[in-house]
Amino acid sequence: MAGFWDRKKDAQDSAVSAEFHQILMREVMTTELLRVKALIGTTVLLSLISGAVYFFAPDAVSRVWHGNLNPFYLYAVIVPFILFELWVHTAITWNMRKGRDLPVIRRYIGALVETSMPTVALALQINSMGSEAALGFVTPLTYFIFIILSTLRLDFWLSSFTGFVAAAGLFCMAMFYHPAGDVVPGPNIYYHGARSLILLVCGLLAGAVGMQLRRQFEASIKAATARDRITDLFGQHVSPQVVERLMTEGASTDSDIRRVAVMFVDFRSFTAGARTRSPQEVVDRLDGAFAVLVDILDRHGGIVNKFLGDGFLALFGAPLETDDAAHQAVAAAREMLIANERFNTTTSWPLRIGIGIHIGEVVAGNIGSPRRKEYTVIGDTVNFAARLEALNKELNSQFLISSDVREALGEAAGDAVPRGEVPIRGYEKPVAVWQLG
Repeated sequence: MAGFWDRKKDAQDSAVSAEFHQILMREVMTTELLRVKALIGTTVLLSLISGAVYFFAPDAVSRVWHGNLNPFYLYAVIVPFILFELWVHTAITWNMRKGRDLPVIRRYIGALVETSMPTVALALQINSMGSEAALGFVTPLTYFIFIILSTLRLDFWLSSFTGFVAAAGLFCMAMFYHPAGDVVPGPNIYYHGARSLILLVCGLLAGAVGMQLRRQFEASIKAATARDRITDLFGQHVSPQVVERLMTEGASTDSDIRRVAVMFVDFRSFTAGARTRSPQEVVDRLDGAFAVLVDILDRHGGIVNKFLGDGFLALFGAPLETDDAAHQAVAAAREMLIANERFNTTTSWPLRIGIGIHIGEVVAGNIGSPRRKEYTVIGDTVNFAARLEALNKELNSQFLISSDVREALGEAAGDAVPRGEVPIRGYEKPVAVWQLG
């Protein structure tokens, strides 16, 4: 829901998604509905106060209005105005349901009609009180209600237009409206010009405030959109801390070559244990185990790239680059083993996990169809890490690393136990494997 200036800006900002514009439009229209409700509520309140004063203090009203107040004149302005605002509220609500914005011209016409209402009321008051008394009474102050609430349009030009209509209305009434038979000296153009100028300046200030609020809306929506996009790419098990780093550091998700520590985790004999348990028990056990392990990954800078039934693939070094991927991955794996053993003591279904870690270059990026992509890694490093984890069953171990990981660890791998050169499916020559934990 933008004015001329905002539409020009939106057209130039091609990097902003259509989804962003749709969300922003709904937020702005929501504030517009709030503005309409505030106008209706204020009008009803003022009409009730005016009616109460007229009926309970008629003498005071007679002195102020020179005995010429007819409340039906006021309601002749108030009732159509409320009906108009109800129509505006209905139009905005209907367009929101359709996912469409209000036409710009309609919004300017609405601002013109609304801000002209005090001018009509001022004309009726001049007929009753005379121009000098009416211009010094409360009606000119009601222009400020419309100017203040125009801030909720979040549009600089619409608020400025509101201030201009108010200033023009007050100035024209002061300069040119003189009821027949009213003997009043010639109008002071500088006096009324200064009063009208204040209304115009207030409109400009309201527009500036509205524009600043709009920018804050845009920043909040962009941040939320970026957060949702990151969550879509990396799954709901990305920690808030990782999301913040991805947003602030601007980590690239375009396909490129990265040096990454790849970790595969799998629960041993899980399928056999699941046969004797209900589906809900299986899900609850997996959820409990994953909650513990993923929390450890988060603390060590790892990201769960995908869940693989009763296991998962985790990455260290992508999409956030790090020079310490091997140390982070091994530290996380060691803590996982301890945490899993501790968790096993609290459940009737203990699980044994297998972990394999390899480090090397991978192709990392968004892969998939135009409609559905996901961030993942591919390459021999990933395949070897998967084969390495699978060897845990054959070697009756829980934690295996490759020679590349041991070399990257340096002195931190002092407790690594060589398991010799082991044949691995898909590889021509046996590969050296090391056991930790």
